[in-house]
Amino acid sequence: MKKLSKRMALLSEKIEDRVYQAKDALNIVKENANAKFDETIEAHIRLGIDPKYTDQQLRTTVALPHGTGQSIKIAVITSGENVAKAKAAGADLFGEEDLVEDINKGKMDFDLLIATPDMMPKVAKLGRVLGPRGLMPNPKAGTVTNDIDNAIKEFKAGKLEFRADKAGIVHVRFGKASFSSEALFDNLKTLQEAIDKNKPSGAKGKYWKTMYISSTMGPSVQVDIGGLQEFLQES
Repeated sequence: MKKLSKRMALLSEKIEDRVYQAKDALNIVKENANAKFDETIEAHIRLGIDPKYTDQQLRTTVALPHGTGQSIKIAVITSGENVAKAKAAGADLFGEEDLVEDINKGKMDFDLLIATPDMMPKVAKLGRVLGPRGLMPNPKAGTVTNDIDNAIKEFKAGKLEFRADKAGIVHVRFGKASFSSEALFDNLKTLQEAIDKNKPSGAKGKYWKTMYISSTMGPSVQVDIGGLQEFLQES
């Protein structure tokens, strides 16, 4: 077992070995985020699913009300006049077969790839390089669309794509340590609702197993999932 650093050991002492209500957990995580940069706040959620079965896979998007606090680089593979539309909408990279070829050569200086349906036969050939990085466009994730302008604006504003990994765990960032506790709570609540709404049809037994939140450089805190689900947001 890796030995904890002195800093991490001191921070861990502030956390009791129990499950915390979401707002209390967020306050602790914010307090422990004392690195010399604005740490990202992350959620790590274990679900009762087995993604090796197609009806137990979770891949969807969520539009966080307060965004993520991070800027992302978006690439768009499209054709014709849509290339100019992608540029005008704020895409960082855009192109047709030329961009497909660049990506095939390993040039992937972007965080998200959007493609129009007409280009998907060409994009499909990039599965070997895009798949392992989780960058393959998918209609369910809103990254295969003809509405390029709206898709770029939504993702730039904080819309997130997330999925459960092979172990059925969702890892997703939902804000920055500089966010207020209220903003982080709103984002976390929205994330929880999105996971509930998109529960795979083949999920059996207990859907939610555990939820932990942490900052980039801080220890994790376990969150009471039931309490988060029952909380009614003020209108």
